Amino acid sequence: MNADILKRMVRAIADGSQSDLERIARRVVDTERKSGHAKLATQLEEILNKPKAKRNGSGGTAESDRGLSELPTSRRHGEQLATLIPRDSLEHHMVLPAEIEDRFSRIEKEYAARERLGAYGLKNRKTVLLYGPPGCGKSLGAKRLAWNTGLPLLKVRFDALLSSYFGESATNLRSVFEAAKERPCVLLLDECDFIARSRTNSRDIGEASRIVNSLLQLMEEYDAPGLLVATTNIEDSLDTALFRRFDDVFLVPPPGPEEIDKLLHTTLSAVKCSDKIDWPNIVKRLRGESAAMTVKAAQDAAKASVLNGEKIVTEKLLFKAISELKRSDDHDVQE
Repeated sequence: MNADILKRMVRAIADGSQSDLERIARRVVDTERKSGHAKLATQLEEILNKPKAKRNGSGGTAESDRGLSELPTSRRHGEQLATLIPRDSLEHHMVLPAEIEDRFSRIEKEYAARERLGAYGLKNRKTVLLYGPPGCGKSLGAKRLAWNTGLPLLKVRFDALLSSYFGESATNLRSVFEAAKERPCVLLLDECDFIARSRTNSRDIGEASRIVNSLLQLMEEYDAPGLLVATTNIEDSLDTALFRRFDDVFLVPPPGPEEIDKLLHTTLSAVKCSDKIDWPNIVKRLRGESAAMTVKAAQDAAKASVLNGEKIVTEKLLFKAISELKRSDDHDVQE
């Protein structure tokens, strides 16, 4: 593509001129055909001649709206095998140790530079396994990757995917992977140990083994334009062969003192806090707890301050919120 066409294309994008972009595209098709690239020219022309997507009131397109209803479904019951998470539902702010932040950032930077990497015969990291204790931000990590790459988040529904019929679970799983290949997205296998438990530890050598084998094959062949993120709380139970299929595997740890302090202050940034709060003491009380619990404790204290009319978060409210959550966790463990 020559410099003149590039300039006109960029200018048309900047001006938001769809008609100019279409004229430039037609010119590209003609140029490619004259250059002897008949097959490419035909393919480009077919794309241009497809029915145009209509704009909706929110600035999106009918094509993107239609994507919500074209999610993969099971053949037998027609159930949706995945859920598309709306962009405005993607929480994406994370407080992480520097080395873990760097791991997430590297995935995002490589995705943004995927074409530049490809020019050197290099591929960006596409498949990621996040492991760690519950509530530490593994699912949030997938949402953050979707937000920062601009990709939609497609979450697999294992309840609909698994079937008691011979081979149907593997067929459903393949349908999900094919959908991710057709539409760039972050494909989320949340708590993937649900389908990826070690074949040697499984008592069901039938369907369970088949779906693990299918997952291993799909991971081996994975070349979708987006990202695949899997999460697990119990990485020791995963089939060891699965780990080798991921481009990156890393722990999302519980927050340390510095991260707890940042989480508290970030969560409480919209409300007034008492000057008498002993923050190191609050942080100490939350040592070893998950990021999710830290955020919830801060939110509960903030809500209590509003409801009691004081509109100021005190140390007493924070300690009360933490104590209630700890008692709730202890009760769940005992049950």
